[in-house]
Amino acid sequence: MTATTASSQPSTMGGGPSTSSSTATGGPQSDPNSRYTFNDEALAALRKSSPWKDDPKYFTSAAISPSAVMKMMTHCHSGVEKGVKKGGNPIEVMGLLLGRPDPQTPHTLVVTDVFPLPIEGFETRVIADDGDVINHMIALGESLETTRKEKFMGWYHSHPFDVGIHSHCFLSQTDISTQLQWQRAEDPHGNPFLAIVVDPLRSLAKGHPELKAFRAYPPEYTNPIPNQCPDGSIINEEQLRLEKWGSCSSAYYELQVEYFMSTGARNVLSLLNRNFLWMRALGSTTMCEAEARGRYPERVEKVAQKIHKLEPLASSSLGGAGGGGGDGMPGGAMMLASRGRARGSGGGGGGRGGTGGNSTAMDEKKKPMGGSKTPSSSSEGVINPKEQDGATSDELSKACQEVVEITTEKLVGNIAQMTKKNLFSDIA
Repeated sequence: MTATTASSQPSTMGGGPSTSSSTATGGPQSDPNSRYTFNDEALAALRKSSPWKDDPKYFTSAAISPSAVMKMMTHCHSGVEKGVKKGGNPIEVMGLLLGRPDPQTPHTLVVTDVFPLPIEGFETRVIADDGDVINHMIALGESLETTRKEKFMGWYHSHPFDVGIHSHCFLSQTDISTQLQWQRAEDPHGNPFLAIVVDPLRSLAKGHPELKAFRAYPPEYTNPIPNQCPDGSIINEEQLRLEKWGSCSSAYYELQVEYFMSTGARNVLSLLNRNFLWMRALGSTTMCEAEARGRYPERVEKVAQKIHKLEPLASSSLGGAGGGGGDGMPGGAMMLASRGRARGSGGGGGGRGGTGGNSTAMDEKKKPMGGSKTPSSSSEGVINPKEQDGATSDELSKACQEVVEITTEKLVGNIAQMTKKNLFSDIA
């Protein structure tokens, strides 16, 4: 049975919380406070039966409390700031999720709180294999056993990679290995484990939390639907699947994320929105925030370098078609413009705006900031001209889509600023 639950999606970027609705699979959730309470006997019976052991895709959604989201986003943003201040790339961070399966909606995992771990990593992996970290986790678990009824039921970590046209929320091979270890250890004992990936840089750029929840398939499970992605979409092009979901796209699946809030918190938020936060929303623009301003020139420079590098290749591969541009526009630039329009109107798949030019997943490793995958070559080391042309065309399309995304953000920000200026000028 499917029920629609109104939930408030927390925003950490200055625009104030926004209200949205999420769909959860399971029983009805008419009482907004129901996520904060549960029947001990019903939960114990659900843990004992453990129906998820017989169904690799038993869970369909994850309900997250606003405080858990805020703590995750704050922790992940601190890793970004710490790494940048040191003059390097943003730092990946990790933490644990506190929660439970929900007896009222048994296909939903409820996350009520999170706890950061003293773990930092770069580029490819964040693994809790340090002795001090393990001791910290044990001490934290023992402390919570006496104060909380929930258990540690998942983990989160960040993918602080450069902002592209696509989210970096996916599981790498290292992440899959970690998640499977947790699931093997916890699932049979009535404690199904969840993985959440946060994209902090995209969250800053978009003005709302960018995170996804996942569960891994058992190693013996084979997806009966060929080329199915974790979100249920079908992508036949292998390179596109790699860029969007990593090299292990068939080894895990995505759970729908919803947010829940108590009646008291919702009333307080309503008062804040009505009396105070509306001023913040009108008085600030995401594009004008310090983080966005600081990263904007870097994003423009990177996409300009891509286009500058690819345009001669495109012009030479097109031959005569790339020669006469008309209206003073070079053939390569004319092709870029046409591809950008075509990509912007029809490309991307799944309504998510296409693929990120710098979000390519390389085997088990997640890619650091910037960079793009080189064109494919044959096994003998000799580049096939047709393959090279196709790879160049794909790279051009991705670069053009990045231009469209950056331009759209800038235009929306400028429109918002002009609207506010005219509004306040008229009032004055």
